[in-house]
Amino acid sequence: MLYAQTPAHEKRRRFRERLASGEILRFPGAFNPLSARLIERKGFDGVYISGAVLSADLGLPDIGLTTLSEVAGRGKQITRMTELPAIIDADTGFGEPMNVARTVQELEDAGLTGLHIEDQVNPKRCGHLDGKQVVDETTALQRIRAAVDARRDENFLIMARTDIRAVDGLPAAVDRAKKLVDAGADAIFPEAMASLEEFAAIRAAVDVPLLANMTEFGKSELFTVEQLANVGMNIVIWPVSLLRLAMGAAERGLDELDATGTLNGLLDRMQHRADLYELIDYEGYSHFDTSIFNFTVAR
Repeated sequence: MLYAQTPAHEKRRRFRERLASGEILRFPGAFNPLSARLIERKGFDGVYISGAVLSADLGLPDIGLTTLSEVAGRGKQITRMTELPAIIDADTGFGEPMNVARTVQELEDAGLTGLHIEDQVNPKRCGHLDGKQVVDETTALQRIRAAVDARRDENFLIMARTDIRAVDGLPAAVDRAKKLVDAGADAIFPEAMASLEEFAAIRAAVDVPLLANMTEFGKSELFTVEQLANVGMNIVIWPVSLLRLAMGAAERGLDELDATGTLNGLLDRMQHRADLYELIDYEGYSHFDTSIFNFTVAR
């Protein structure tokens, strides 16, 4: 009731233990706090909070227009509603290395389990679009060193994302991944890999956990969890999938309403009121006030 009962430091400790086990962890992307609760209810391992989703939620493109305050605020809203660990997209760290340091501490304070910092230039682009540019090696490494130096909880995950594969090819991605690990990154997010063999090449190059991004309509084929596990991935995310599904359903609903003047024909596709109330634990609030939950909902 109200918010998650597991404190942030304990979420981080448990997550680190599971990450060290070698199993692959499934992190669907939450587009709001309620969807994070649904991800937990369905038995997934964690929640991913996408910068693209946060931007889209504000009606903005994913080109670095969101602010640290907006990202931290939304991250806090989402992570406090689930017992699961939550990893958040911190884009390029919102500025220079000192800004990256502040970003880490703000997101620690917001209760997140970890973040990733990428090596794109500002203004950044979605990782699966053409025309990306990456910063030089020195700048990329400074960002990660600043992030590592700034954290106060040793279990807060500092992940380095590199977008260099789409700019300079796989060998450059392998080289940068190695150097990001040397700079202190706890994990690597190699963006826009073109094949399982490319994921395997990154796996062979570094000895830290790796994240695979299974975003639809992008550069990477949509591999299964089993396929990714077989090449040594440790975390798989579906960053925008739930938002895409929800918006697709919303658009179809609006079309139906416009065409027929009623949504009676779509009731079987809606989340029932009873299911919503169960998900938000309406009944639990009666512990404080019995007048809150004093009804039954017919199916």
